[in-house]
Amino acid sequence: MAKKTKSRSAAVTAVKKRSGTKPAARSSARKTVKSKARATTARVATKKPARRKQRIAISHHREEDFKADGLRAYAKYRDLGIAAASHGLAQAHVIRLQGPCDPAEVSKLHFHDVDFQMVYVLKGWVKTYMDGQGETMMLEGSAWTQPPKIKHMILDYSDDVELLEVILPAEFRTVELKA
Repeated sequence: MAKKTKSRSAAVTAVKKRSGTKPAARSSARKTVKSKARATTARVATKKPARRKQRIAISHHREEDFKADGLRAYAKYRDLGIAAASHGLAQAHVIRLQGPCDPAEVSKLHFHDVDFQMVYVLKGWVKTYMDGQGETMMLEGSAWTQPPKIKHMILDYSDDVELLEVILPAEFRTVELKA
């Protein structure tokens, strides 16, 4: 500690000699107030908004849980309980696209106003179009993300296709576009 004081004194003396003026003196009270202000500002800047506590969500497969009450009339959705458990932070569901595929109904360019979207093919296949990617055949075991507001559409799918979709946040807007 003594060395630190000596080296600081030496630096202050050197400054005095070079500038010919005395450094401004600060009261210890003023230093304490500024130090507390910096600490408070740092705490405020790093404080995250409070989120409601999430709960466990368990969903077992039951055929009767597939409902035709989702975004698309040609699909049945099985809600996995994630939206309720996460208080709207995320949504996850299994989607069964009803065959046979009717391109006139299915192939509509659109985007979702989401923060994150991921799709995994559980069964069957689906052919998609994504802006900047083009047409892609997704087979069983394929997974992809769709960046926020990316223009996309389904072009075709197998009669037995099942998809797992995870979206953040749970509530979002879908915008249909003119092709």
